[in-house]
Amino acid sequence: MMKEIINYTLFTIGGDTPVLLIDLITSILGLTCVFLAGRNSKYNFWVGYLYTFALFLMFWNKNLYASLILQPISLGINILGHYRWTHPKKEEESSADHSALKVSMLSWPQRAVAVASVFVLAGVWGWLLSQLGNNWFPGAFPSDPIPYLDACVTVLILVAQFLSALKKWDCWIAWLLVNVTQMALHISVGHVFMPIVSGLYLINGIASLYSWYRLYRKAA
Repeated sequence: MMKEIINYTLFTIGGDTPVLLIDLITSILGLTCVFLAGRNSKYNFWVGYLYTFALFLMFWNKNLYASLILQPISLGINILGHYRWTHPKKEEESSADHSALKVSMLSWPQRAVAVASVFVLAGVWGWLLSQLGNNWFPGAFPSDPIPYLDACVTVLILVAQFLSALKKWDCWIAWLLVNVTQMALHISVGHVFMPIVSGLYLINGIASLYSWYRLYRKAA
């Protein structure tokens, strides 16, 4: 029953490319969430909870296990971010709103650790996914069609979400990398709306990079 709902087709493009209801719902929720985040709105977290659930269903439908496993972790980071944005410490308060967390930046050593973590974790996770369904538990799981790209997108999203939860300006650099790799991921598995949405995310990310930098300079 759940699979039937997820696979409900709204219409087809070119006669053989289905446009699914879950793709449309996920696209709308995702665009709303990142738009609110880029505008420094705490309400992005409420939309983010729904977006996480929709993504879980969409990736389950496409056998993208790294992205699927990411969603419960994303939910936890979303909850952390919701709390941090609305319960800042005294020295972290925004000058415009003392109940809100101010924008800050990573140090260069912290950036180096973040970059190294992405390479190491994506490589290990991609290898594990390449074994699952092929050499491990054959027949129990359909093989992940693009394990290393799937893992790379997953790790980048985790880093970007964690930095967003701490309201670090650097999160938007991570999100720009996520947007580019996600476009490749969605195109490779036949998603219709999501590559377009990733392109819109890219535009929003560039605007948010500038917007958050202005907030950072104002708080400095």
